[in-house]
Amino acid sequence: MIKLSPSTISLYMECPRCFWLQFNKNIHRPRGIFPSLPGGMDGVIKKYYDKYRRQGKLPPEIEGKVIGKLFDDEKLLKSWQSNWEGLTYEDKELDAVLKGVLDDCLVDDGVYIPLDYKTRGYELKEDTSSYYQHQLDIYCYLLMKNGYKTASFAYLVYYFPRQVAENGRVDFEVEPKKLETDITRAEKLFKDAVECLKGPEPKRHSDFACEFCNWGSKAFGD
Repeated sequence: MIKLSPSTISLYMECPRCFWLQFNKNIHRPRGIFPSLPGGMDGVIKKYYDKYRRQGKLPPEIEGKVIGKLFDDEKLLKSWQSNWEGLTYEDKELDAVLKGVLDDCLVDDGVYIPLDYKTRGYELKEDTSSYYQHQLDIYCYLLMKNGYKTASFAYLVYYFPRQVAENGRVDFEVEPKKLETDITRAEKLFKDAVECLKGPEPKRHSDFACEFCNWGSKAFGD
């Protein structure tokens, strides 16, 4: 069975050929050392949000900037946050599973709104959030497929360092961003990615389409 996620669909969007080779030939793109700081920040932020969740409150830095309250079923949320479980949907006709690992979720009058934390080294650029559009679309799609009513939007909450204070404490700027979502767009991406894997190896489109394909072709030939 084909198992996809927002990150593997990101690869499909970047280069169908690299995506196809990874799943069908077990040929992966070269990878460098993955920084541990974002993962560490993610864990710390989750614990911080849980503190306010138990109080029935929002963290003060996003109060009044987002709609709804934090989802209060902590046990269920932990399963959605787990890399081993996540929020999944199995399409039996496609013989494929789509899984997303949510950071958090807001609820407003029975409507579920995904919330995702992002850590950055500097302030946002105008098009920064567009890179995560498909991820939020997929989260809304997965919630809907699991029987939850969703809004047509979701939130990214950015954390980026502002200054180093006394005793090495780092102060962060926090900036929530609301993105409109589209579950039909997520469904199409899911189906298109599965069909790509079931079809023939995609061709390399040009010397500049994908640097990994370009490098591999020059080094080893198509």
